[in-house]
Amino acid sequence: MTARTTPPFRADHVGSFLRPKYLLDAREQFFVKKEITAEQLRAVEDKAITEIVKFQQDVGLQSITDGEFRRTYFHIDFLEQLGGVKTDIPVTIRKPDGTEELAPPVMRVVGKVEHVKDIQRADFEYLKSQVAAGLTPKVTIPSPTMLHFRGGRAGISKEHYPELDPFFYDDVAKAYGDELQSLFDAGCRYVQMDDTNMAYLCDEKMREAARQRGDDPNELPHRYAKFINKVVAHKPAGMTLAMHLCRGNFKSTHAAAGNYEPVAEALLSEMNLDAFFLEYDDDRSGDFRPLRYLPKGKIVVLGLVTTKFGEMESKDALKRRIEEASKYAPLDQLCLSPQCGFSSTVHGNNIAVEAQRAKLRLVVETAQEVWG
Repeated sequence: MTARTTPPFRADHVGSFLRPKYLLDAREQFFVKKEITAEQLRAVEDKAITEIVKFQQDVGLQSITDGEFRRTYFHIDFLEQLGGVKTDIPVTIRKPDGTEELAPPVMRVVGKVEHVKDIQRADFEYLKSQVAAGLTPKVTIPSPTMLHFRGGRAGISKEHYPELDPFFYDDVAKAYGDELQSLFDAGCRYVQMDDTNMAYLCDEKMREAARQRGDDPNELPHRYAKFINKVVAHKPAGMTLAMHLCRGNFKSTHAAAGNYEPVAEALLSEMNLDAFFLEYDDDRSGDFRPLRYLPKGKIVVLGLVTTKFGEMESKDALKRRIEEASKYAPLDQLCLSPQCGFSSTVHGNNIAVEAQRAKLRLVVETAQEVWG
């Protein structure tokens, strides 16, 4: 086995990190108290991003993100900057047994979807300026399926889209393609799309909710594969485009569970993506058998290390799980990462900064021992 010189890397990560307190304070000063300007907030964000870049480099990662430090939510901040999109804020529901569960936001399409401005370019340019030579700055954006799944047909303007196919899907793909080209022109070569919906379609409760909205949960994965491929068709040559599947990651809670089997063929065989980050940190994700659909030339990054809790995994246990996964997909087509980001929203998971560092070091060291 050899190290990888192009992304994803043998030791990789999903992207978001715990926000430092001074950044949270500055956000409150700007968004709540209205005490500082946007320029002052951005200066604080710049400082925090410079520090988190150094943190990633010191840990030994080859792909470097800005920690999503300029965002409140991993998806809303991006999607609302597309023309024609509005979103409702997610909430946490307390269940009768006292546990908490995330009620995800609903994205609504209220007009023609279009790319009206560069969304991530300035943020990427600052990130790139901080990353050491030889390392790869990485941008994370929400998957375009976020614009359909939660609201279904009812969440998309019938005035602007009396028919979804091909008009809605083509417009969204064109908007994403314009953003990818903007990033490519700025020097970006590694983009990850974060997708909850393919993972939600592994959960029977979510599948039933899709049925109630008038969608067929068996057909949706294949429709989404065609949707993603419309985006891939716009991808600049030389850019790695990956997808991360997430079952919910809000203050250490999750929204869904279930084996990947209901979506595996559409995801791995039909989507023309370069790589897939799959959550495999606990039994919510099922076994590795769905990896049998992985074609040659594509990579699966195994999310074996949890970001939800501070308890440390053992290196030996990780190696055993990698070996188990390699029964279904070649070891050379596998990599290792945490299962999700440490802070998919500004609130962060219930985990300490020290554990965040230790888990990333564990990923790096394990990958070095497994792949060299």
